[in-house]
Amino acid sequence: MIKKVTGRLLDVGTDAIALEVGPFEYEVLIPEYNRRLLQAKLGEDVSLHTIDYLEGNPMQGKLTPRLIGFISEAEREFFELFCSVDGVGVKKALRAMVRPVHEVAEAIAEQESKTLCALPGIGPAVAERVIAKLRRKVPKFALLVSANVPAEGSVDRDVISETFEVLCSLGHSEADARRLLDQTLASKQKFKDVQDLLQAVYQQQHQGKA
Repeated sequence: MIKKVTGRLLDVGTDAIALEVGPFEYEVLIPEYNRRLLQAKLGEDVSLHTIDYLEGNPMQGKLTPRLIGFISEAEREFFELFCSVDGVGVKKALRAMVRPVHEVAEAIAEQESKTLCALPGIGPAVAERVIAKLRRKVPKFALLVSANVPAEGSVDRDVISETFEVLCSLGHSEADARRLLDQTLASKQKFKDVQDLLQAVYQQQHQGKA
């Protein structure tokens, strides 16, 4: 399994990029929201977190290996979750990802089916299945990306996720817990554990009431 590729960005097409890795040139499929970001990096070295899969009909013996690339590991993880919903699959998920992950994750968490239906290929029935299966699994993705915290950044993904769960257990709504964490993470400070992040959230909230 190819989990990550690093190379020089040669070309950015409508749904795929060309990446030069040593003597090889790879075609990597990308979602629309990543395409817009990669356009500014032509000629530069970039790293993509990847999923490899076989496209085609195995009954007909026509299978083509494909790579799908994402700028962050969190985006790849979210995509795999999205693909796991009945009626979605790789092709439909790739076509649907025209908006940043944090926006799609927030729409799922807030059960905004109309927002999901606006994604290409996602009708009302699929939107409801996505919400039913993923609503409780996606809040951390809304937190991470909306706060611009990369998966390998200074705040561990598990610390953010566990802090979110603690805030909810203390009586905060999911939306309020996201807001508090967004405000705190925007400071770009380093938080070593859940207690450290909770303390910063408390201080941020206290200053807001002062």
